[in-house]
Amino acid sequence: MTQTIKINNLKCGGCANSIIKKINELDGVSNVEVNVETSEVSVDVSNDEILNSVKEKLAQIGYPAEGMENTFVHKTKSFVSCAVGKVSS
Repeated sequence: MTQTIKINNLKCGGCANSIIKKINELDGVSNVEVNVETSEVSVDVSNDEILNSVKEKLAQIGYPAEGMENTFVHKTKSFVSCAVGKVSS
């Protein structure tokens, strides 16, 4: 099932590259797409447990889902993730 998650701290294509790479590493996830303009990540997952893993991974790399706490640490991680995504693209 395709699920769309609205996230915080998404700024650019570098962020999107990092998100796609990290979320694709998770088992049970396919077809990861990031829309920078709407700050949304769409993924195909088979169940809610995997969807929760996606949300946890997004928060770990600095992009918590809307409604989750968005701390200074999340914002800092998103800047690092963004820079890595720009370099690796």
